[in-house]
Amino acid sequence: MKYIAILGSTGSIGRQTLEVVELFPQRLKVVALAAGRNRQAFLQQCLRYRPRLVSLELAEDAKWLQEQLAGCAYRPAIHYGLDGLITVATCAEASLVVTALSGAVGLIPTCAAIKARKQIALANKETLVAAGQYVSGLAEQYGVSLLPVDSEHSAIWQCLQEENRQAVQRLLLTASGGPFRQLDQAALKQVTPAMALQHPNWSMGQKITVDSATLMNKGLEVIEARWLFNVDYDQIDVVIHPQSIIHSMVEYGDGSLLAHLGMPDMRIPIQYALSYPERWFNQLPRLQVNRLKGLTFEEPDTERFPALALAYQAGRQGGAAPAVLNAANEVAVHAFLAGCINFLDIPYIVAKTLDKYQPVNPAGLDEIIQIDSWARAEAQKIIKRQ
Repeated sequence: MKYIAILGSTGSIGRQTLEVVELFPQRLKVVALAAGRNRQAFLQQCLRYRPRLVSLELAEDAKWLQEQLAGCAYRPAIHYGLDGLITVATCAEASLVVTALSGAVGLIPTCAAIKARKQIALANKETLVAAGQYVSGLAEQYGVSLLPVDSEHSAIWQCLQEENRQAVQRLLLTASGGPFRQLDQAALKQVTPAMALQHPNWSMGQKITVDSATLMNKGLEVIEARWLFNVDYDQIDVVIHPQSIIHSMVEYGDGSLLAHLGMPDMRIPIQYALSYPERWFNQLPRLQVNRLKGLTFEEPDTERFPALALAYQAGRQGGAAPAVLNAANEVAVHAFLAGCINFLDIPYIVAKTLDKYQPVNPAGLDEIIQIDSWARAEAQKIIKRQ
């Protein structure tokens, strides 16, 4: 039996993780859950999975949850806020922590889980984007594995297993191209939040769906891949693959190219992270290869979608530049979803924030968090001037 804690249980990845748990009741058990502000959904999760330890973002929601459970035989320990996230992440019973939070908010609890020697099923890419060198070093120090949950990184991870890492020539991250890959610049100016949230292949949370539309998500994945697999940025390429059937590829020095194919279903990579090093049989929909009408590939257009180039730029610059990139993007995406800026303003705000950044090599987590806060404030200033 594997005992797991989930950070971000009411989000897309969190909900799908719980679906995987239900497929394997004899192998997986939830012992701790943390969520944001969706308290109704969280209440139902608590009643269904009966974790011993739970946390919500707000104190008033934690009090509400306590009141809702007052008449029940089931009475978990209830926490809230950042302290609550850390408490769930370091739950004594959990051996594996699924970090399914959206944004840099996942950084501190993930580091706490690593220090508690929990294995990490990493779905919160912003943790490695904002503090890749620090977090990867921390994981090595404490003997903790970072098991990738993103479909692209899971694909690369699986293609690398049993292979000589020294023979790797390059990693190829596939991207669907999002809903706007064929729109011209004029049409992109007219994109609304509702349009951006209509991803052609994947069902995801709002923030990652917008990031997929701008190609920033793929840029963040490039930075994440650099730290997960210890490769240089020159060894990571992005290719547009609209069908989302090949989830990523690894090219070796002898010319061999290994590709991972599968249905665009996040439960598959989630399950692999939970079951590793085993593969468990399931009855999820299978890819019918004989019914595929064609797999196509394109070069990403970084003129229409500059966010990808900005991510490479920040990654190569190093230091805290990726943390600045990520923080500014989070602020810009939130502003776009709120109707305060237009779609093309997102990469513009990120670029302007990066321009304001004075390069430093952060000494530790506290300095990274300070730079993250600075970048958010700077991005807000740029938005107000729009």
